[in-house]
Amino acid sequence: MTTRLDEIADGIFRISTLVTAVNPPHGFSFNQFLLRADEPMIFHCGHRKMFPEIADAARRVVPLDKIRWVSFSHVEADECGALEDWLAAAPGAVAAHGAVGCRIWIGDITDRMRPLKNDEVLDLGGKRVRHLDTPHLPHGWDAGLVLEETTGTLFCSDLFAHGGDGPAVVRDDLAARAIEAEERTQSMSLTPATPMMMRRLAGLKPRRLAVMHGSSFEGDAAASLETLAVHAERKLKL
Repeated sequence: MTTRLDEIADGIFRISTLVTAVNPPHGFSFNQFLLRADEPMIFHCGHRKMFPEIADAARRVVPLDKIRWVSFSHVEADECGALEDWLAAAPGAVAAHGAVGCRIWIGDITDRMRPLKNDEVLDLGGKRVRHLDTPHLPHGWDAGLVLEETTGTLFCSDLFAHGGDGPAVVRDDLAARAIEAEERTQSMSLTPATPMMMRRLAGLKPRRLAVMHGSSFEGDAAASLETLAVHAERKLKL
């Protein structure tokens, strides 16, 4: 495994670990995003076994014990496997997640949690993150995404996932690659509400997509989300 650190927007750092054993021969990246602010936030915890490498990269940006918020989209090993490691490394941090996630599982792991309402904004001091409830998008009842408002960065979890070891940020639309990967893996939960939620995200007019697996994207993210919404409608035959 190799772990890289790149600043993809002002004060937003992508920590990316390429695992060549997944999706050979091109590999598959597992990404976390660290927001540098008065109250720093890590979004995606990563796998527990990857924590030492991820933590070493994060220390190059902020001391771990200064991290105030630990957040992620939904329950899955790459999203929250190292949750307890982050909370141990940052004694002042709390897990920030939607109310459903806090109710159905996070509260059984830690008392250090902050349930977030849909559209609630956390002011980190220099960064503002808006929590968005997105049940079953990309998957899981507890799923939620985050928009960092000062940079227009949407932390979109498994949406737009694709394989390979590409650049940290690309400006070529990722929709086609994301659809190809989705057709192969069938990982996204499709419900009648899926296109509507994607269009809600597009309506926020994000300027950047912080993708959990693969390169991030800078450009007309709303158009990319609309392409995914149309694809979901076709799959659902709506």
